[in-house]
Amino acid sequence: MERIIAEYLLETPYPLADVAAMMAGEQSSGTFVRVAGETEELRARAAAEVLSIEELDHADAPTLHSAYIARKQPAGPFRRARIRIAFPTGNIGRNLPTLAATVSGNLFDIGEITGLKLLSLEIPAAYRTRFELPAQGIAGTRESLGVTDTPIFGTIIKPNVGMRPDEIAALVDQLCAAGVDFIKDDEVCANPDIAPLAERVPAVMAVIRKWQERTGRKVMMAFNITDETDAMRRHADLVAREGGSCVMASLNWCGLSGMESLRTHTPLAIHAHRNGFGAMSRHPLLGMGFQAYHALFRLTGIDHMHVHGIGGKFVDTAEEVTDAARACLAPLSKDGPDDRVMPAFSSGQWAGTLPQTLAAAQSSDLMFMCGGGILAHPQGPDAGIASLREAYEVLRSGGTLAEGAADRPALAAALDFFGSP
Repeated sequence: MERIIAEYLLETPYPLADVAAMMAGEQSSGTFVRVAGETEELRARAAAEVLSIEELDHADAPTLHSAYIARKQPAGPFRRARIRIAFPTGNIGRNLPTLAATVSGNLFDIGEITGLKLLSLEIPAAYRTRFELPAQGIAGTRESLGVTDTPIFGTIIKPNVGMRPDEIAALVDQLCAAGVDFIKDDEVCANPDIAPLAERVPAVMAVIRKWQERTGRKVMMAFNITDETDAMRRHADLVAREGGSCVMASLNWCGLSGMESLRTHTPLAIHAHRNGFGAMSRHPLLGMGFQAYHALFRLTGIDHMHVHGIGGKFVDTAEEVTDAARACLAPLSKDGPDDRVMPAFSSGQWAGTLPQTLAAAQSSDLMFMCGGGILAHPQGPDAGIASLREAYEVLRSGGTLAEGAADRPALAAALDFFGSP
């Protein structure tokens, strides 16, 4: 039987085996009592199975409030454990929202549970093939850009919002002249009144086409088309008509269904932005870890995935960023199709954070996006881009940034201006 395996971190004052069995039953064939129609034959083909329980530590008080616990007043301690539950794919079919509802859903509301985090999902190879693959992925993104053996060096339109289409186009012109590979909209700039996509996309793409004719290089611009599903399809069509190669969407607010619909509608690269993920991930005993989160959204067929940045402005530890990047660069399923996606590093990145980034990814198959690291370089955006390329050149040859700065002025200026990474 083909099954999806979910791993959880659980806290409960009740026997771990009983609560794990309750979780398996609640999210498959059962409920809190045996009901008519729940035959042994049905249970054999539809019931989820608890595969393992690894007890960890315990707490004297509950991590999360539960009205059920408050009523029942069970004696502590509140035990914590890693548990693995296998769910038959036949219960779910090719249905991403139902997959998400199965492996999470009401589990977070079970009264006996005072802490629960979905850590990871194991997706069978055959089940993976039922869903969309990346339309571009790593190879397609590189081919579109003509960048074969370096990271994709990119930046973000700043200010985040407020600029008019002609002002954005002028900034893109400056960035194309500087030699950037990739530009993206900010997650909060989608279709604002002051710079609607209907005006912004043609203005920006005219600049990108101009530079392509002049240099032979086509910069990839990820237009933020986050919207309701039908509008996203229309926005993607506009980008395609103008010769664009990439669109961006905010995963959590478009949802699994919206992202699936977008993927089936357009062959453009989809740059997946995870803004809001911290609401799911930051609490150690509530929500969802990146391994599970990215598995669900990779089944929609995205091409790039944000992983934040090492030493950046967000809460992620270096280990968390590393794990996220390596997850993106691995196939989702063992023995499954090549569905790797390009990790997108951002948040406070500049030439000085490139060494840790390359070590984390163990690959140059990544997007390295610098806002201030390019636009705030003391010698201008041209030097900002140059500092990144100089840093990579030094690192690839086995040197250190400090050594390389001796005869690389843009890198030297970045190190002097931004300080130690």
